[in-house]
Amino acid sequence: MKKFNFKIFLSSFLTIFILINPLYGAESGELLKVKWSFKGLTGKFDRASLQRGFQVYKEVCSSCHSMQYLSYRNLGESGGPEFSEQEVKAIAASIEIEDGPDSQGEMFTRAGRPADKFKSPYPNVNASTAANGGAYPPDMSVLVKARPGGSNYIYSVLMGYEDPPAGMTLDDGVYYNKYMIGNKIKMSSPLNEDIVEYTDGTQATVDQMAKDVTTFLSWAAEPELEERHRTGVKVIIYLILLTTLVYLSMKKIWSRVDTEV
Repeated sequence: MKKFNFKIFLSSFLTIFILINPLYGAESGELLKVKWSFKGLTGKFDRASLQRGFQVYKEVCSSCHSMQYLSYRNLGESGGPEFSEQEVKAIAASIEIEDGPDSQGEMFTRAGRPADKFKSPYPNVNASTAANGGAYPPDMSVLVKARPGGSNYIYSVLMGYEDPPAGMTLDDGVYYNKYMIGNKIKMSSPLNEDIVEYTDGTQATVDQMAKDVTTFLSWAAEPELEERHRTGVKVIIYLILLTTLVYLSMKKIWSRVDTEV
């Protein structure tokens, strides 16, 4: 019987992993790396960036992409954009929501309320695909967690639009993006310089908008991230103190044993 060769096994595993993983395949470029404020054990979201990111989503992305797992009231919760109560009410009220039926059995529209879910741009999947040339715009609620590479992937795709290399032919409605699998995407570049006028006066460059909306989407996918980080730090401190206490106790106990012996 042949001896198991761990090196060959590891090499084969890595080869298969590289071939099937879209982040490491030859058809997509290495993702752009950003030093996100919310990464790491004590990471926190940048409040200003979250609020700007919501503005980008509202004015640019929401025309095609839904966020069905978010309610407007989430925008005012701790750990998120933390809009004031009045700001949340104003944001919700700016949206028309279909409700009903009323006492006459008719559907009607009303101003949004903080408890309402984010309004979807389309009534159903068929309507969304028909309006986008057969491509379904994915829901953005947990998009960051649903894509390998997470935040860096979203940011890279937003920054990855380029003219196709010489010799590459693209079908109508298809665009070149060096970070997509196959380098092709059916969504045109959504961000252009100053397409948004930030309320805080920040210059709306493509890079700035891409970072802000990625930050917002990262929060949407993990709204409890900051609380989890705080809990993690407390647990680590507790374990350190417990380990120290156990060590000192054992040291004292064994010192008595050594003395008696």
